[in-house]
Amino acid sequence: MKSIGPSQYRIFRKFYRNAAREMCKDCADFVLPNSKILDFGCGSGTVGKEFEIFFKSSVLGVDIIDNRIEDIEFIKYNGEDLSFLEENYFDVVLINFVLHHCKNPKDLLKEIRRVSNNTIILYENLPEGPLSKMMCYLHGVSFAKLFQKNKERGKFFTKKEWEDIFKEVQLEVVHSKKVSAWFNPMKEHLFILKKGV
Repeated sequence: MKSIGPSQYRIFRKFYRNAAREMCKDCADFVLPNSKILDFGCGSGTVGKEFEIFFKSSVLGVDIIDNRIEDIEFIKYNGEDLSFLEENYFDVVLINFVLHHCKNPKDLLKEIRRVSNNTIILYENLPEGPLSKMMCYLHGVSFAKLFQKNKERGKFFTKKEWEDIFKEVQLEVVHSKKVSAWFNPMKEHLFILKKGV
């Protein structure tokens, strides 16, 4: 089966842009203009581009595959090593429904904390309730098959499990909000995190 790439992203470009603008509004109190933003797991680059425009900021996207359909600066990486990024460099790190696709989300969150100057924006799907659990499972399996070409099923955590992980890696939750629409069977959540001590 052929993997999904930029041409398929373009079909849904308008939908992704509208969703990305709503994300910008969600985060407006936590991102200053002229910020240096890292879009971790940037995918098509659509969300990063909207953040770049909305906040008049510079955005660097990193991902394991270059599927960009938007013109943002980009570095391809191996999915594990972020040592090429400078410590405390980015004012904001944006992680948009990505960590559940990673083999070692906790280790990556530690690295993201290292390169962040302070603010981390994390959107995640929560496997809470039977329907959302099933949708997370199906999403993990289909994404692995179509995008990553492997058999990983994803690592989805509940809100409480994420909060425990944040404590472990010394990140403080300063804002937490359900962002999924009432008709969406898969629960979506926004966490705004700051570095703890």
